[in-house]
Amino acid sequence: MATTDRPAWPPLSAAVACVRSPIDAAAMLAAVGDAAAGGNVLFVGTARGVTNGVVTRSLAYDAHEPLAMAALESLRRLAIERFGLVACMIVHRLGAVAAGESSVAIAVSAPHRREAFAAAEWLMDAIKRDVPIWKCEERADGAREWIHPLAAPRPGGGE
Repeated sequence: MATTDRPAWPPLSAAVACVRSPIDAAAMLAAVGDAAAGGNVLFVGTARGVTNGVVTRSLAYDAHEPLAMAALESLRRLAIERFGLVACMIVHRLGAVAAGESSVAIAVSAPHRREAFAAAEWLMDAIKRDVPIWKCEERADGAREWIHPLAAPRPGGGE
């Protein structure tokens, strides 16, 4: 994957993660950097404080972790192949995420910027569509609503 002397961190097996603590996006960007890469892209998705005019207090993410990790790794490998990436990392938060905090981060590097930008966008779309991670929005009035993905079953079997 890498063509420089930089350490192999994180190891290939740790290039995707589901975490319950803040995401270190700067470390992710540094980890995918490589002398063979002319384009390095970091996408960080954050919990919005207002959605469609409704104030959001926090989000809570739940997942079927073994399936989510496998899906993230599969998407990472597909992106490397499809876009000719040098490196790729994906980290998604689970548990409570306050408004303004990062909920997902994607770091990619590629020989050229076009491929790096395209890969990051493709990955984010695919994560929202394909990975079994569910988002529950808690509004300022205390009401809770499961938001994504609309077509997937929700934790606890609710519709």
